[in-house]
Amino acid sequence: MKIALLHTQEAAEPPEDPVLGQLEEALREGGHAPIRVAVGADIDPLIATLRREAPDLVFNMAESFGGKSALESNIAALLNLVGLRYTGSSPSGLMLAGDKALTKKVLSFHGIKTPEFATAFRGALEHAGNLTFPVIVKPPQEDASLGITAKSVVRDLKGLMEAMDDLQKEFKQPSLVEQYIEGREFYVGVLGNESATALPVIELDFSKFPTDKPKIASWQAKWGEDGAGSGAEFAGTESVFPTDVDPALVERMQRVAVDAFEALRLRDYARIDLRVTPEGEIFVIEVNPNCYLERESEFARAAAKSGLAYPALVERLVELASARYAR
Repeated sequence: MKIALLHTQEAAEPPEDPVLGQLEEALREGGHAPIRVAVGADIDPLIATLRREAPDLVFNMAESFGGKSALESNIAALLNLVGLRYTGSSPSGLMLAGDKALTKKVLSFHGIKTPEFATAFRGALEHAGNLTFPVIVKPPQEDASLGITAKSVVRDLKGLMEAMDDLQKEFKQPSLVEQYIEGREFYVGVLGNESATALPVIELDFSKFPTDKPKIASWQAKWGEDGAGSGAEFAGTESVFPTDVDPALVERMQRVAVDAFEALRLRDYARIDLRVTPEGEIFVIEVNPNCYLERESEFARAAAKSGLAYPALVERLVELASARYAR
């Protein structure tokens, strides 16, 4: 098949995101003809390119438009409008999962535990749960831990007001104030549609994390200082396959992940982030549709652990998307 690898313009700028070349190689290995299509700041050239190339399938890796993560769902909507088939979640799934506050409301409706929360914007309270300190303050419509730093975890009213003020100035969107859950952090990939299954569980190990910082997957922990893969928080985290977790708890985490995937009506693949308390309570803290697919990402590593090597994983995603349109 002719497959358009749809990505943001930023991903192709130096230093290029390695996932682009990795996906191209895997698609060629599967017998496909990949082409790159970049999402820039102007929608007209994108539409013209897609119509001219007329791919059999779009591998949708575009996580934003014009630098705005909140517009990710619009890319999938555009693909619908121009009549193209594509991998990953629909506009509604991307919108539901892309708004953390809305995600929490849907999950709560389905009886899936998620931390208590409140949302406020420019002095107006939009929602208020039964919160106690400590809490963590997040931008609800950003991904990749944008806006989340060690200062996001606050333990008093003064810190809360300062964190909310900083966030609203930077992102011009409501502040999501969420109960901070003490415990271990796990990532569970989900693959499939009608019979979606959970991949092996990965833990974000904080054992080497700076002792003066809250143990969270901040921007600095994920990407390093200034995104350069450096600094104590980046060096202090490691994604590992845990060996000391009771199999019954693993099964429960996998069930929760699949339940969250289905509750949000996601498609093909996603990664569900969990916090587990010392008492064994499982909380969904984030849902990532169309999650990062670089070879060393948590999702790809978990797939490999389950027996799906990287080229086979990419081909499986192509098959899942193609099957949806064949029905």
